[in-house]
Amino acid sequence: MHEQSPHHTTTMERGSFAMARCSCGWTGPARRSRERARTDAAAHEATAQQAPAH
Repeated sequence: MHEQSPHHTTTMERGSFAMARCSCGWTGPARRSRERARTDAAAHEATAQQAPAH
């Protein structure tokens, strides 16, 4: 059985800005582009998967 990753990312909008957030507490920078916020989220997940577990 696969262990579920503790990193679940979403994007949220605040006014005219979008930002990525993760269940681990990480928050990406505010972006005017939703696509850029999604890219930030994907990059965080990829980096988190490569990091060794504590």
